[in-house]
Amino acid sequence: MSIIDNRKAFFDYFIEDRYEAGLVLEGWEVKALRAGRGQIKEGYVIIRDGELFLIGAHISPLPEASTHIHPDPVRTRKLLLHSEEISKLIGKVEQKGHTLVPLNFHYKGGRVKCEIGLAKGKKLHDKRETEKKRDWEREKAQIMRGAKH
Repeated sequence: MSIIDNRKAFFDYFIEDRYEAGLVLEGWEVKALRAGRGQIKEGYVIIRDGELFLIGAHISPLPEASTHIHPDPVRTRKLLLHSEEISKLIGKVEQKGHTLVPLNFHYKGGRVKCEIGLAKGKKLHDKRETEKKRDWEREKAQIMRGAKH
């Protein structure tokens, strides 16, 4: 079950590969995510010292869940993957034009997971092409609905 989706990632990047990573979260963050108070549109993943970190993801604290602490909504969060997956990702990210972007947060077995994608940036003409395809699909659906009536 998806908690947050990053639809902007599919518009800005070609997603070549997907990986499911665990997240190191604090208690108030899990509660806030359950309430749907997260946003990963501006988030990105970096590799530092052989570990993956999610930067720029915003989780708004709930006022009743974080009374005794002062939470940082955009703190750097560690991503958990197997070491062979991390080494494979490091090799691919070092290639020109590849980056790691968060695609969604979802639950798996009661835990919050982050799906990250190995992405290659789209050029402006690719984005226009994506927009044209989406518009055509919408028009086609309208025509099909009109034909049924």
